[in-house]
Amino acid sequence: MLSQTILKYPGSIKIAVGALIVSIIALLALTSPIIAPYDPTRSVGTPFIPPSREHLMGTDHLGFDVFSRIIWGARTVLQVVVSATITALIVGVTLGVVSGYYGGILDRVFSMIMDSLYAFPSLILAIAIAAVLGPSPYNAAIAISVVYIPVYYRMVRGQTLAIKAQLFVEAAKASGVRDRVIMARYVLPNIAHTIFVVASLNIADAILTEAGLSFLGLTVSPPTPDWGFDLRIGQRFLLLGYWWLSVFPGLAIMVLALGFALIGEGLSDRLQIRAIR
Repeated sequence: MLSQTILKYPGSIKIAVGALIVSIIALLALTSPIIAPYDPTRSVGTPFIPPSREHLMGTDHLGFDVFSRIIWGARTVLQVVVSATITALIVGVTLGVVSGYYGGILDRVFSMIMDSLYAFPSLILAIAIAAVLGPSPYNAAIAISVVYIPVYYRMVRGQTLAIKAQLFVEAAKASGVRDRVIMARYVLPNIAHTIFVVASLNIADAILTEAGLSFLGLTVSPPTPDWGFDLRIGQRFLLLGYWWLSVFPGLAIMVLALGFALIGEGLSDRLQIRAIR
């Protein structure tokens, strides 16, 4: 497979290829009002038109232009996964550093909570939270962020425990440097490379989680364009020969996830880090 072949290349090539993929899709999302040929929420032609010069990816069962929905759908996906990743990163890293640095009862309580969340399969936990909160991109972002907070917490806590025992940290304590300064200037810079790798790999996984939520109708409401939602709609017509309704959204999900996965794998190779959920 293409992804397996690319993963055999050196880290710098993986990073370059992944960054190119992500940059192109992000550019499409940012410029969607300009480059999308049609309104993604309005019927622009006869339903089930196959890919053609007028409709590059055909039309769906309502006559919506699939290409326009793919471009606009990138906005929804990136909005959800980037928001979720930033939230999970901030909360998970903060709790991980504080827990690992201070230890004691605080560490035991946080670890117990995070281990409980970590024990659940990520997609099932995200579905449960999103179902309770209701279908919305913001609620989906919250659900996904809760899933990945324990990933950052566990990784950062372990790194903090190791760094806290280093002599330069002990020297800083003996010199009277405040704890928050030590965490900000001594601990965080030494775990930043690990955070970057975890974030890249988690975004790739979050894309698939978001697609699963939207496939179940827990992210957007019709006719808002979203890759997972369009994939769900297209599945119903796949056996009737209308393959483009599901193939193109599925390819979009796969390519974007591959892009972030390549960046994470490339960083992992370059920094000799293995961050696996």
